[in-house]
Amino acid sequence: MAVYTEVADEELDAFIACYDIGEASSLKGIAEGVENSNYLLQTDRGVYILTLYEKRTKAEDLPFFLGLMDHLAARGIECPTPVHGRDGLALRPLSGKPAAIVTFLQGRWPRHVTMRHCAELGRAMAAMHVAGADFPQWRANSLSVEGWRSLAEAVAGQAGQIYSGLGETIARELKHLERNWPGDLPVGLIHADLFPDNVFFLHDRSSRVERLSGLIDFYFACNDMLAYDLAICLNAWCFESDGSFNVTKARAMIAAYRQVRPLTANEIDALPLLARGAALRFLLTRTFDWLNTPEGALVKRKDPMEYLRKLRFHQSITGPGAYGLE
Repeated sequence: MAVYTEVADEELDAFIACYDIGEASSLKGIAEGVENSNYLLQTDRGVYILTLYEKRTKAEDLPFFLGLMDHLAARGIECPTPVHGRDGLALRPLSGKPAAIVTFLQGRWPRHVTMRHCAELGRAMAAMHVAGADFPQWRANSLSVEGWRSLAEAVAGQAGQIYSGLGETIARELKHLERNWPGDLPVGLIHADLFPDNVFFLHDRSSRVERLSGLIDFYFACNDMLAYDLAICLNAWCFESDGSFNVTKARAMIAAYRQVRPLTANEIDALPLLARGAALRFLLTRTFDWLNTPEGALVKRKDPMEYLRKLRFHQSITGPGAYGLE
């Protein structure tokens, strides 16, 4: 989430009038994230999230994303759902951009990730994979191995400004992944961006623990290898602030996932390579965004070097046992 596009009061009022959600009382920009312009919208009837879709989010993909949220919610997955206007449409223009309103999800994302958070995520991710199996639409993953070369070429000339030799490191790793990337693993609907700030938890006073209250931000969702989603989460949830990998958290996440959706032997064997690929994917996009974020945008750039360190860890291991698997 971020803010690139400002919304004038009169434009907002005309937009809100298309919905049966009352009148806008406040609109506050949300600075977290990097992709689209997001606002916390308060009306006299409730709280919502207003999203204006920026250039990286293709307009032709929006029906997929919005339809997916409706589909998952109907199957018991806690996630925001699109608000449909009086005309039945959930998508319409605002300030020159496609825009939609979704319901507000209660909870907060974990600033300090625990083993319990990882287990809760593992179960929820597997449940989402199962629930998405009959979603009728298809969207290829534009940020999988086939799309990495264009990003690598786009940053090659400037990556050294971030870290000496970074462009060469990216090129070598990309060559390895293109040569070895698996093509025979189970495929389905994946979130592809389940970072901690896209997973909300609520404190349960009765049990004195936090429970997962929902998944948000489905704007990278696509069809790809299900185990690749797990590999993304190993990168995003199981490294400590000092850069060390926490195998206990990884074991908890994977075990909880397998309780809902068993992993095949091939998926387990491929997990180290998938984790390398996930690390390169976010190294590439963070490098690109670091070099190309517009001046004055209300957005916090994310450090590419974090994912270079994670990539080096995955390059050093010899098998899935490093992630707590036998």
